[in-house]
Amino acid sequence: MIKETIFSKIINTPKNKKILYQNKLVTVFEDKQPQALIHLLIVSNTIIHSLNEINKENNIILLEMMEIAIKMAKKMNIDKSGYRIIINCKKNGGQEIPHLHIHLLGGEFLGPILHKK
Repeated sequence: MIKETIFSKIINTPKNKKILYQNKLVTVFEDKQPQALIHLLIVSNTIIHSLNEINKENNIILLEMMEIAIKMAKKMNIDKSGYRIIINCKKNGGQEIPHLHIHLLGGEFLGPILHKK
């Protein structure tokens, strides 16, 4: 059995007011600890632990996540000024929750992706 995540709890809560968008494959809600003026999470409704688990059988989910990220960028009016899409993979990639999700950030200048040490 796949262990439930904080994301699956949000996804499966009926009439959850945190949810900005939901369809059969994807759910969108605001990040609890935003790193930009606009910081949304586009989450797969199915628990896929990381990007490494994408394959021929489930790649439609990743495609849907990307399409919804673009739609949400338009809805949030950041499509013209620009935005960043991030998928963290595993511990060294910065993934904190083992449930595939995309970060959509924008609404301000985001600066460089990585800060030099």
